[in-house]
Amino acid sequence: MGINCGIVGLPNVGKSTIFSALTSVAAEAANYPFCTIEPNTGVVPVPDPRLQVLATSASSQKIIPTSIEFVDIAGLVAGASKGEGLGNQFLGHIRAVDAIVHVVRCFEDDNITHVHGTPSPRRDVEVIETELLLSDLSQVEKRLDRVRRGAKAGEKGAKEELLVLEAVNAALAEGKFARTVPDPDNLLTGLGLLTSKPSMFVANVLEKDVAREATVGCGGLLGELAEVAAERGSEVVVISGVVEAEIAQLPEEDRSAFLDGLGLKTSGLDRLAIKGYKLLNLITFFTVGPKETHAWTCHANDNAVAAAGKIHTDFAKGFIRAEVISYDDFVTCGGEAGAKEKGLLRVEGKTYIMKDGDIVHFRFNV
Repeated sequence: MGINCGIVGLPNVGKSTIFSALTSVAAEAANYPFCTIEPNTGVVPVPDPRLQVLATSASSQKIIPTSIEFVDIAGLVAGASKGEGLGNQFLGHIRAVDAIVHVVRCFEDDNITHVHGTPSPRRDVEVIETELLLSDLSQVEKRLDRVRRGAKAGEKGAKEELLVLEAVNAALAEGKFARTVPDPDNLLTGLGLLTSKPSMFVANVLEKDVAREATVGCGGLLGELAEVAAERGSEVVVISGVVEAEIAQLPEEDRSAFLDGLGLKTSGLDRLAIKGYKLLNLITFFTVGPKETHAWTCHANDNAVAAAGKIHTDFAKGFIRAEVISYDDFVTCGGEAGAKEKGLLRVEGKTYIMKDGDIVHFRFNV
């Protein structure tokens, strides 16, 4: 789908270590700022236990999970919006992603340099957010000049865009994110405003803290980040970059035991992939058969035609109907034949809104 999350943060917070473990791509990691300049990208499967259940039911030969792309973007510093530390280049990389994963260092370690001496989640988050706000403010102010001239000249749509731009400009000037301003007609989508993107936090912690949850009042650096996230209505995923790097080196069959020893049911990176998927407001539907069980991604509220197009553009162009079985009905009835027998296979048209877990067979003619 071309859906991606940009991993951002200050230099030396563990972004590249986490990215390398997440994607098994050897992103360069070093104990100095700006060791990552060009963004690394990696496509990560989204864990979904439903796939194995469906594949077993249909005796599928192959399982294909859905995926999400992560982009490791170099560390930002104060002044990035004015070009400090190659800031303009790095902010441009962030502008190209769909959502932001903000990695925050939540551990003390004298052996790992911190750009501000010691970690402070609130201060560190505010440094990054200030640069995003200032960059957006510059973008909006430039756009305002052009749109004001267009509105005076009577250009179509200029007055409507001007109203939204002025509201966003006022919000940014007050330190509020662009996403707090309603833009129901998506008039500002082309600007790629950084603070309009959905975002979440990753707390990079030591191994001893990896089983902790980031909750308000949990104390320490992790508790400080939890408070910041709560104020912004964002979620926090707790990860130890070092632990995840160890897990990535283990054979698949040894990973569960390793996680059990840490008091974890799933790896932090699996949780990150799942949370990133939800952050982007995505859902999964399936095609199931003896050849393969395949998970596909579409946006929540996509209709059947849009979903069909995720498989192949011909499916959307020649759409006739969608034959749909819910996941629960498919499993309860022991597969497609059982669901048909009980009248639980539905025939849906173009306007059908897809639901997470739908098993679909698209009929089309081109």
